[in-house]
Amino acid sequence: MFWAQGLGVPYFRAMRQVVADLSSFWTERLSATEDIRSSGAEPYVLRRMHQLMREFWIKNLQSQFMSGLMNKSWLALFTVGVGIIFALGAYLVGVGALTVGAVYTSFRYISMLSGSLRDAAQQMESLQRATASFQRIRDLYQTQSQVQDGPGAAIPAGPLAVTLNQVSFAYVPEVPVLKDITFHLAPATVLGLLGRTGSGKTTLARLLFRFYDPVAGEIRLNGVELRTPCLADLRRRIGYVTQDVQLFHASIRDNLTFFDRGVSDARILAALENLSLLSWYQSLPNGLDTVLGAGEFGLSAGEAQLLALTRVFLQNPDLVILDEASSRMDPATERWLDQSVAGLLRGRTAIIIAHRLATIQRVDEIMILENGQIVEHGLRQSLMADSYSRFARLLQTGSMEELI
Repeated sequence: MFWAQGLGVPYFRAMRQVVADLSSFWTERLSATEDIRSSGAEPYVLRRMHQLMREFWIKNLQSQFMSGLMNKSWLALFTVGVGIIFALGAYLVGVGALTVGAVYTSFRYISMLSGSLRDAAQQMESLQRATASFQRIRDLYQTQSQVQDGPGAAIPAGPLAVTLNQVSFAYVPEVPVLKDITFHLAPATVLGLLGRTGSGKTTLARLLFRFYDPVAGEIRLNGVELRTPCLADLRRRIGYVTQDVQLFHASIRDNLTFFDRGVSDARILAALENLSLLSWYQSLPNGLDTVLGAGEFGLSAGEAQLLALTRVFLQNPDLVILDEASSRMDPATERWLDQSVAGLLRGRTAIIIAHRLATIQRVDEIMILENGQIVEHGLRQSLMADSYSRFARLLQTGSMEELI
């Protein structure tokens, strides 16, 4: 029975994996219903669903078959035991070595034992399912992040100086995204980072925030190697606004403070005022207690990004990274936000990743990436004055195609 119990665990584990795949499939597709319909992708989604359902059906049959071995094992033991008793008993009764009553007593004993075997088989069947689940939980628990917490080195206070020395990075081995990136950004300097899609701009921002570690080279903030501070301390010093804003099914207050009750309403209202959002705030039915739905329900895309910038105001970081922070705003809203962003960047180091030229009017330096390498870096005014620079050509044409 113990031998049969071990046979069933891999099949139950495989079934759990299929269930997880199916759940992930539906979570993604249900959240993208409009895109799927507008793109005419319903046949593909249904076909993929049928493939997953078929795989689930096969794995479920296999696991049920292996589970059935437990019931069959105790029944087989009982049948074999009864057969031995009757065969051996008939022989012993025939030679006069045993009475019929002794044979019946032996049969009665094994009948009593069969009930316990049946209960043990049912418990072992449940144990198979539990073991498969425990193994998956154990694997998840033992999974180690490649980004390990630092020993706790302190980063000097004040605006952060950013230094990259021959930094390279690849999501997939042998497919580099960044190659030998070397530059220095002085404290309280604003850098405009330009480049075609896929040039490595967002990856560079992720490395500064330590979502990943470089495969070669080093990154320093105020002279401190990025791997040495604690992750929590490092990320408190950096404000990062991504292209895709994530809002939670919670109140405006919780969405702005990330559920930190230590942030007062006065600080929140001051941040909203700095972003000229007080008129929008006053239109909310319940003020800061207004509950937002998942998927940015009740907010336009531009309003969601304005809230993301308000989070940075509340964090008060020393390095601000804006990754296409105005990509979902119309030009009027972007102009409206320009003065507020200038206030946020004042006295801080900043990196602004942009596709719109209007976004980089206030930067001090320009850096252009191409195929993961720096092809141009210098003061904005100097590059503007150099008619042969890529940045000057970009300003003349107003098109990012000049970055090629």
